[in-house]
This record gives sequence, structure tokens and C-alpha cells, in this order.
Amino acid sequence: MTTQQDLLIQEAAAIARHVAVETDMQKVWKQADAAFDRIIGHRMFTVLRYEAETGKVWRLYTSNPADYPVGGFKVMGPTPWGDLVLKQGQPFVGKDADAVRWAYPDHETIIGLGFESALNIPMCVAGKTLGTINLTHVAGHYQERHVRDASVLAACLTPLCMHSNSSANY
Repeated sequence: MTTQQDLLIQEAAAIARHVAVETDMQKVWKQADAAFDRIIGHRMFTVLRYEAETGKVWRLYTSNPADYPVGGFKVMGPTPWGDLVLKQGQPFVGKDADAVRWAYPDHETIIGLGFESALNIPMCVAGKTLGTINLTHVAGHYQERHVRDASVLAACLTPLCMHSNSSANY
């Protein structure tokens, strides 16, 4: 019988292998998208690259390109979410629509898509946040217990955020 922990280890190992050998980063992100769905579940999966020096974020990958396309950048102004996730490198668990409203300036779009819970996992090296894994789902889906498994998978992906300062190579 395979346990959740066994599945997590299998998915993390598969991602680590893909990161080590794959040259098409979109293929790696797509595999990670599927792994996060199998282990934690999501309705939308996005990846942001963060550049602390300029405050810029780039969307490197999305499972919903119609509403959240890849490419371009935006400058993150000061927000409580940005302070928590980008500056402090702490995960954010948004359990309901109120949490989504608190966290995101585009909360109307997110909630309009039916996503009323969110999980954001920073990808960090040596105390520096390089990017985030962002999952959304229906209200009540994400809980504190999801942080551990998501953090394990995100750690396997962190080298990709070190690969480039922009989406140009992705």
C-alpha cells in the first residue's frame, strides 16, 4: 500500500530528475503542475519569479493562460502579502474568500473564477526569495497541513528560479 508520504517522495524525485536534465523549463513546470495537483490539489497553478532588488515579478508558468498569461513583469508595490511571502519567505494559506481579498489586488478575478482559497509557497535560497508557487482552489481546500508537502515539491523547483532573472529563458 502506497502512503501519501511515499507519493510525495516519488513526485519530488521525479521533479528533481526533470530539473536536472530537462532543457525546456515549460515541460518541468507542466510536470510540477501535475505533481502538485496529485499531492495537494489545485484548480489553478502559477509560478512567479521574484527579483528583490527591483521588486519585479514575472509569471513563468500558468495552468490558466487565458486569465493569467506567461511573460511580462509587474512591479510589486508594498502589500502585506508581499511582505509575508516575498520578503519574509513565509508561506501563505488563504482558506476563504476573505483571505483571497486580503492577499491579492486582482481578487475579483480570482474569486470570479471560483477560487476562494490559495496556497503560496516561496522558493528561497540562503534567506532570499527567488519566486513563488501559487495554488488556488475552492473555499476551504487549503489548510496548514498542505504547507509541508508543497514546500518539499517547491524546494525541488527552486533551482529554476536561479536560472534566469526574467521569463526570457522560459
